[in-house]
Amino acid sequence: MHNIIDYGARRNSPEPSTEAIHAAIAAASEAGGGTVYVPAGTFRTGAIFLKDHIELRLSPGAVLSFTTDPGDYPAVESRWEGVQRPVHASCIFGKDVVNVSITGSGTLEGNGQAWWDLFRNRRQELKYPRPKLISLDGCSRVTVKDVTLRNSPSWTINPIRCNDVTIDNVSIWNPADSPNTDGIDPESCSNVRISNCHIDVGDDCIAIKSGTEDTKERVPCENIAITNCTMIHGHGGVVMGSEMSGDIRNVTIANCIFKQTDRGIRLKSRRGRGGTVEDVRVSNIVMEDVICPFIMNLYYFCGPRGKDKYVWDKRPYPVTEETPTFRRIHFANVTARNVHAAAGFLYGLAERYVAEVTFADIDISMAERAVPGKPAMMAGIEDMNNRGFYLGNVRDVRFRHVTIENHEGPAFYIENGEDVEVVDCRSRNTRKPEKLVEQVTAAPPVEELSETEA
Repeated sequence: MHNIIDYGARRNSPEPSTEAIHAAIAAASEAGGGTVYVPAGTFRTGAIFLKDHIELRLSPGAVLSFTTDPGDYPAVESRWEGVQRPVHASCIFGKDVVNVSITGSGTLEGNGQAWWDLFRNRRQELKYPRPKLISLDGCSRVTVKDVTLRNSPSWTINPIRCNDVTIDNVSIWNPADSPNTDGIDPESCSNVRISNCHIDVGDDCIAIKSGTEDTKERVPCENIAITNCTMIHGHGGVVMGSEMSGDIRNVTIANCIFKQTDRGIRLKSRRGRGGTVEDVRVSNIVMEDVICPFIMNLYYFCGPRGKDKYVWDKRPYPVTEETPTFRRIHFANVTARNVHAAAGFLYGLAERYVAEVTFADIDISMAERAVPGKPAMMAGIEDMNNRGFYLGNVRDVRFRHVTIENHEGPAFYIENGEDVEVVDCRSRNTRKPEKLVEQVTAAPPVEELSETEA
């Protein structure tokens, strides 16, 4: 074991211990691997670079407090929002390393406030995107376990193109208003296990990604298991996309609680991205105080080129490799209470419908004092409240044993739906009793929003 104190680290000192930590990592690496130990106390540091076969272990009471000087985070080649480019090194970074771990009951303090202020106020333009708290790129056999992570400058844990990733019993705390502070974002990774985590953040709690149309290397994110997690605040509980050009597949999400996460399970993409999200199973979830529990939106307009007519136009376009696909998505045993906008929102492209979706044993109660809002970020959708399921451009969708309470209008509104089945479903305590299902065929408008309005 290599104690960073033995290499010159100074606890509770204003002077960074970066060189001492790197010396301990180098010594362990020269010995073929080992544990770099951080004892109790606070140690200031800049970016830490991991090597093969290194465990960075934080003792109970240990804090690695990361500096806010951009100069302490040299540029490295990695991804930012799905695109390969130079970025500031993450607080803890590894590239093409094998068998690395960050463990123990200590804390990584990202001191994100200074970085968030730069982002919000634009007082100083950073040459490269902000550091993440932990990012490992092209690595295999990665473990993050038992640590507490606070105030990340941007995304908190972002494995990229990694294989065999375990994230277990991690607590993540970023303020609810902190920008782009996602909790855990596996990106183009395979064989990922996320379990027993508590995530309270300012953006998506967990976001599964695989790059954008500008990502030359199309690598899928696949074989992802998420279980036994609690998620608070943030824009979504578990989100897939909108960066999904390399495909997302084989995902299970089970035994989780979402509270005030804006949205629950959220899939989002748009024309131009290409890629497929498929074979997703979601079960045994409890949600409370969310805008909308289930979202699948193929007209998502946020991000570069998101306001182009090609993205928002509801008329059918030719199907090409740039056409994204959502299919084979299954939900079971979900309870959602105090829901504001809609019980669910599924909207496929006019040329490629969302397909093969099932909902079984779902219980949704709309809020008594709902705050109107948009269930999904797409042009042409008005604020709504207390709506049931809103479906557009869907095919082969099954609802069985679904109950919606305190909604207005039909429990299931279906626009351009093919082979939609509603079996043993019911409304309860509806505000304006109407028929359970309303199905319409809507022709695409001759002209949509102008590009300026969009």
